[in-house]
Amino acid sequence: MENAFATHDVFNQSPPLEDVNLFTTDRPLLEAVQREGAGHAAKRLGAFGQICGSAEALQQARLANEHLPRLKAFDAKGNRLDIVEFHPAYHECMQISIKEGLHCSVWDHLATPGAKPGQGANVARSAGCYMAAQMEAGHQCPITMTNASVPTLLLQPDLAKWWLPKILSREYDGRFKPAAEKRGVTIGMGMTEKQGGTDVRANTTRATPAGKGGPGAEYLVTGHKWFMSAPMCDAFLVLAQAPGGLSCFLMPRFLPDGSVNELRFQRLKEKLGNRSNASSEVEFQAAHAWLIGEEGRGVPSIIEMVTGTRLDCAVASAGLMRLALANAIHHCRHRIVFQKRLVDQPLMQQVLADLALDVEAATALSFRLARSFDRASDEHAAAWRRLMTPVTKYWVCKIAPAFAYEAMECLGGNGYVEDGLAARLYRELPVNAIWEGSGNVMALDLLRVLQREPETVGIVMDDLGAAVGGDPHLKAHLGRVQGMLQEPRLLDRRGRDLAEGLATLAAGTILRAHAPAAVADAFIGTRLSGGMRQTYGQGLDWADTHAIVDRALPM
Repeated sequence: MENAFATHDVFNQSPPLEDVNLFTTDRPLLEAVQREGAGHAAKRLGAFGQICGSAEALQQARLANEHLPRLKAFDAKGNRLDIVEFHPAYHECMQISIKEGLHCSVWDHLATPGAKPGQGANVARSAGCYMAAQMEAGHQCPITMTNASVPTLLLQPDLAKWWLPKILSREYDGRFKPAAEKRGVTIGMGMTEKQGGTDVRANTTRATPAGKGGPGAEYLVTGHKWFMSAPMCDAFLVLAQAPGGLSCFLMPRFLPDGSVNELRFQRLKEKLGNRSNASSEVEFQAAHAWLIGEEGRGVPSIIEMVTGTRLDCAVASAGLMRLALANAIHHCRHRIVFQKRLVDQPLMQQVLADLALDVEAATALSFRLARSFDRASDEHAAAWRRLMTPVTKYWVCKIAPAFAYEAMECLGGNGYVEDGLAARLYRELPVNAIWEGSGNVMALDLLRVLQREPETVGIVMDDLGAAVGGDPHLKAHLGRVQGMLQEPRLLDRRGRDLAEGLATLAAGTILRAHAPAAVADAFIGTRLSGGMRQTYGQGLDWADTHAIVDRALPM
């Protein structure tokens, strides 16, 4: 029977973007994985891509972001609890990623003495993280930190021997229990304090030896951390001032006797995005921790962890950009405006194609960086990793927030409401540009390499020079970058210019060598030359925008 009160039918709206295989429908990702050495993992990644793009997984992601974590500092009788409660959907996302091994797969060889790392292990894992971030980004914080903690733990073999088997487990165990009683563990990190932020040498948290002190010894840590994410991890790598200077410690939630360590969570941060992930302020009240390496070597000890997290920031940002683009194209293919599909309107097609160029470049650059992590023994790869980690993190994470806005605008008012993906992506993307080193910190890291490791810079610049080939735009851009390097007195003011110049040069060379001509021509012709641009959708009137958008289709 017809509803007498019905006023309209719902039509000219795009269907939900779900039940999409995030791997097999993403041509730039497929090609990057094959090109950078992990083609053997394609079948497994395809299966994981089906899970991450499923309606069920995306529903869990929505729930995890709508039902935020809550701090339970006390029980009903006033006893300290210091636990964070999560919605079951968050735990489901964690289980999916840990079952896939995103927290540990590059270290699987450590379970067998003498074994070598798996071929393309970092590239394959990065592809998984790229897709898991699209499923739900917040839970990737403990996943990233756990993976990145391993090189630091290995500096203290006695600690690594106990913790590594738990880290290498593919079983997620979210219970608040001593690590010895759990099937698997996660590792967090606490570095920044109120007064210092990035300047960790300004930290005031103190560590006093419980006995003689020294590598692997027990210390009592008193102080605070302004940001400590994922506070329900089983242990944390923290920085504190020991008698010998700033030092790195492993601080577990539970002590060997099964009692709870003295971590007192003050509150959870109310963040713009990354809402499913709890970020805390914490005080240590003579909390027990074990020294990693020598006293005074805190920054060198933890820097490997930081480097790993920076790779993941770039990869996750590229993945989220891909989802924002796919969502925009999907909507524009189904929406009719002025008797034509939106995707066929010339102005909209230019915008979508312009967005697609940044996704392709960000993906290519991020996975080239992941490859350098897999080839640590190669001099050229090692140099690329050292120089291009801050460059890639800077550029990919920096362009992502403005990208998310433009993709959101493609949906009009539908993009601005919280019912869809676009608004959550817009809130999520700034975090990777801020955490693990903001833009200026990345630029300063780049400048330190220039000043202290000229041989590293020389190797990378020689490789880029060879990759430029005969392309006149790439040649001209290479000359501009080389010109900046030859003016050392101005470099302290040009750190951002140089980071962006290196990033776009490297991305341009990769696209020229491996992407379709329509993509490479348009990226190089707009990012490395051409007229002034402040927004997307400009300067592409000559480009094959139809071919560029077709390549980026999510179906």
